[in-house]
Amino acid sequence: MTITERAAYIRGLMDGLELDSSSKEVKVINAIVDLLEDLCDEVEELEADVDELAGQVDEIDEDLGSLEEDYYELEEDDDCDCDCDCEDYDDDDDDDCRFEVTCPSCGDTIELTGAMLDEGSIECPGCGELLEFDFDETEDEE
Repeated sequence: MTITERAAYIRGLMDGLELDSSSKEVKVINAIVDLLEDLCDEVEELEADVDELAGQVDEIDEDLGSLEEDYYELEEDDDCDCDCDCEDYDDDDDDDCRFEVTCPSCGDTIELTGAMLDEGSIECPGCGELLEFDFDETEDEE
């Protein structure tokens, strides 16, 4: 039995009691039952809205799942070991991959290529600080 049906049942019980509708107590009880019926209508509308939103969220979730499958499938086919957006990565052409590094000394942002990273270190063009790149620790932590 839904809440609206239960409220209607209570209304029927009230009507079946054949109470004096002019008494103050009956007026209060009728007002409470009217309020109960209004609340039941509102709850049913909210439930319908929630059901509609849940359906839309499910559709969005399915679409997102399809996009993730497509995206990760493409990423798995890549031969590039870096996290860049390179397409058709070629080990001989590391200049396609670009990375940004911030110098801890001067705060300059430096754009590096894969080849520069493979060298293991560069000198910061802003302050001359030697920046070293060691990927062994990163791989061990994972």
